[in-house]
Amino acid sequence: MAEKRRLVVAADLTNLGDVRDFVEEASRSLGAQQSAVMDLRLAVDEAVTNIILHGYAQKSGEIEIELNPEGNTLVVHVRDNAVAFDPSTRAVPEPVAQLESGKIGGFGLYLIRHLVDEVRHRVTNSGGNELTLVKRGVTRTA
Repeated sequence: MAEKRRLVVAADLTNLGDVRDFVEEASRSLGAQQSAVMDLRLAVDEAVTNIILHGYAQKSGEIEIELNPEGNTLVVHVRDNAVAFDPSTRAVPEPVAQLESGKIGGFGLYLIRHLVDEVRHRVTNSGGNELTLVKRGVTRTA
């Protein structure tokens, strides 16, 4: 059985490249197809960006990303100690309506929900967040 992969980074926008590289390399090493790799890379990038900008409000903190293979599924846990926020319960406007309204924002949550099969959130014992992203049917044997 393949082992989980883990990365911890400071909550800083300059670390997004490291996050994207980690998700891409770890997903590939765990046997994910290219389309699944790209979906996970973008979903995690959006989640981490939101944590940095909104959760930590660009203050210091850490973000942990963990990829766990579960059969033909990859489960990604994104953990932080920022203000509690559950993106799985937020209403997300459709992109066309959002563009027509002229309002900025909301696309990250929309993308995350459409790139992965399941989004879960829980408040950790320390009061932080654990966002779980589930992508099914990721390997070539699917």
